[in-house]
Amino acid sequence: MTDTVGAPSGRPEGPGLGASPSGGGLIRRRRRWLRYTAIGVAVVVLGAVGVGWAAYEKLNANITPDNAAAAELARYGKERPTALVRDAQNILLIGSDSRSGDGNQKYGRDSGTERSDTTILLHLAANRRSATAVSLPRDLMVDMPSCRRPDGSRTKPVFGMFNSAFEVGGSACTIRTVEKLTNIRVDHHMVVDFHGFKDMVDAVDGVEVCLKEPIDDKEAKLKLPAGKVVLSGEQALGYVRARKSIGDGSDTDRMDRQQRFLGALVNKVRSNDVLLNPAKLYPVLDAATSSLTTDPGLASLRGLYDLVRGMRNIPTEHVQFLTVPRTSYVLNVNRDQLMEPAAAELFARLRADAPVSVSKNLPEDSAALPDVSATKSSNTTGESAYDSSGDYSRDSSSNYEEESYGDGKSREKRPGGPAGGPEPAPTFRGNTAAEDACE
Repeated sequence: MTDTVGAPSGRPEGPGLGASPSGGGLIRRRRRWLRYTAIGVAVVVLGAVGVGWAAYEKLNANITPDNAAAAELARYGKERPTALVRDAQNILLIGSDSRSGDGNQKYGRDSGTERSDTTILLHLAANRRSATAVSLPRDLMVDMPSCRRPDGSRTKPVFGMFNSAFEVGGSACTIRTVEKLTNIRVDHHMVVDFHGFKDMVDAVDGVEVCLKEPIDDKEAKLKLPAGKVVLSGEQALGYVRARKSIGDGSDTDRMDRQQRFLGALVNKVRSNDVLLNPAKLYPVLDAATSSLTTDPGLASLRGLYDLVRGMRNIPTEHVQFLTVPRTSYVLNVNRDQLMEPAAAELFARLRADAPVSVSKNLPEDSAALPDVSATKSSNTTGESAYDSSGDYSRDSSSNYEEESYGDGKSREKRPGGPAGGPEPAPTFRGNTAAEDACE
């Protein structure tokens, strides 16, 4: 039986399913097009992943693990300080003055040795709400333990300048010297040379500083006008290392300048135009990892990420910089010694993860003493840790006492104020990353 136009009953009018583009051929071609498109998208995605992985591998390979230091520290593991507060971290940052390596020869003759040009003990609070960077003067007179030289021989314990520890025994000797000096466990360390510092500054398109007077320092190869100036990497290196032509020529003044610069650098790196811009972020990461030597625990992007993950939300006003309380060494005014009891108080508070405060308004000759007036006015929970004469005083309620943990060992209690309340944080001369260097 046929329909009215002669087509067999039950069949649609017009050509068969495979006879034209409107039938099965179109469906098959559409399926092939979708399949090819999916393959193309997959290739693009895999290509992007490949580029990302290649970048990750490059950045990862930039970091040099300090295995020799790890082995040396393990050798003396039993004599190292124990950590008191879980999750608090102490990282030793070492700026090497080595003239070896790409671009470093211009800063002097390579003698085959290197010293710690800048050393900073960075304390990260367990709650990651604050970070305190303490500069350790290179001319500080300290007790150094027996250390392993690069040739495998060992030194005898000696009393000498702090920065010679790095020359004698590298980062392991420096770490053990710092731990002996402070009784603070160093959890991680990083060593960066001149080249890495310059690249970091250039990667963020320079860092702005404020100069009260023009600078013309031939030795530092630095000539800058007064006022606000954006420093390139080369200029920044000269600025933070110069001594003779800026300020009073002292190492204390130089450390203050370094701290202000680092605060400005922190602000620049944390700004949205860097962290949220991949085109700018990659060079920063590349510069930060190049010329970087770390303990094995940090010698990978993953290790570094785990360390800084909790630091992203620290307010800049809680990123603090200060110099360890110091004064001229009694036997040589060109050397330093710790100012006590202020230095001991600072170390004890960092070890116990107790807060400290900084103020740039303290006079330079009181660099190691808390700002009594500021402390009394800003802390309402108790009296200042220092009396009106400028000497340190602390009542019995705020002592660092020993507390038994039931395992046969005693550990220091965290400090507390009257009736178990928080002890007022002593104030030391320093600055925060939130402060404008031009104010």
